[in-house]
Amino acid sequence: MIQRYQKGSRMSQAVSYGGLVYIAGQVAENRKAGIEDQTRDVLGKIDALLKEAGIDRSRLIAVNVFLPAIVDFEAMNSVYDDWIDIDNPPARACTEARLADPDLRVEMTAIAAL
Repeated sequence: MIQRYQKGSRMSQAVSYGGLVYIAGQVAENRKAGIEDQTRDVLGKIDALLKEAGIDRSRLIAVNVFLPAIVDFEAMNSVYDDWIDIDNPPARACTEARLADPDLRVEMTAIAAL
């Protein structure tokens, strides 16, 4: 069975199917905030979507991080490293990529096991 979370007209913020939860690209609400605050906001949104699906970050399988400026890598990691479940770290990729809004400093997607 497919279950959709926070369904909108264009997309769902997360979809579960086949024992997995796929989390759409999450960005910060405050686009004028710095990289650390944007990262905290994005990770909070991921936490909320995982909770809505009935799981937590220990169930993460993979996280993809998109940074428009790779110079933000260490600052983003300073927040991510405090957030991640160190006993259950997911696979992760980080790519420098242009995002939809020039004020966005980070976007993340994730996949987790139910």
